[in-house]
Amino acid sequence: MATGDDNKTISTLLIFAALDSEALPIIQHFKLTPDNASLAPAVYTSSHNSPLCNLFELPPYYSIEFPISVPWIRYHGYYKDLSINLIYPGKDRDLGINSVGTVPASLVTYASIQALKPDLFINAGTAGGFKVKGACIFDVFLVSDLAFHDRRIPIPGPDKYGLGRRKSFSTPNLVKELNLKVCKLSTGDSLDMSPQDEICILANDATVVDMEGAALAYVSSLMRVPAIFIKAVSNFVDGGKSIPEEFAENLQATVVALGEVVANVVEFIDGKCLSEL
Repeated sequence: MATGDDNKTISTLLIFAALDSEALPIIQHFKLTPDNASLAPAVYTSSHNSPLCNLFELPPYYSIEFPISVPWIRYHGYYKDLSINLIYPGKDRDLGINSVGTVPASLVTYASIQALKPDLFINAGTAGGFKVKGACIFDVFLVSDLAFHDRRIPIPGPDKYGLGRRKSFSTPNLVKELNLKVCKLSTGDSLDMSPQDEICILANDATVVDMEGAALAYVSSLMRVPAIFIKAVSNFVDGGKSIPEEFAENLQATVVALGEVVANVVEFIDGKCLSEL
């Protein structure tokens, strides 16, 4: 996605993680702090009191005052010349579990992009992988192409909208420097895989599957923000184990691997413009 600002040095990153467990290693590595703004509807204020802001002569961070009814979470901080914002949807207020899936991911990302106007958006998360496509547990991929597998609209024209095929922002230098594996991603709102979903996933030529990527690609495209997607394999979708059990078993080690790659990616991005990625 070309934005017209490809030669401007990247200064503001927005990172989305679906789960608090995915967010934690990134928060810890960059020593991000929670946004403690009082929650009020649709008001955005800036703070000029950050000592890091004064130290590095960076723009002040913005305190996003999300609508009072939402559980969305934001952490923020500075690393070298970068302002880093990490968001995740938080826990469902009625059920007390992580708000996973395309809808909460899209909503919090839209609101955050609108408020923060980042130079680059990063989706960092776990994913299921296909053995048959060469994925291994704890592999970390940079995604090149994204599509949905559960928005089936069998009408010529709308069928393409349902698939929602998009490409991530091209980063050949990043891939080469960090020796990253590259793959295609398919997104759906279910953790299991029905026979019909499997047919669509295979048609998407996906190596990994998740529950938010293609939706976030839509939001970033809509808002004209370049986006990259980093996915770590926590479980197989074509293996012999139960998907929920394998996901739970491997989650802790997977998010550590994910966090390490995200840290390396941010290190590479620092001081560069989009055209250098």
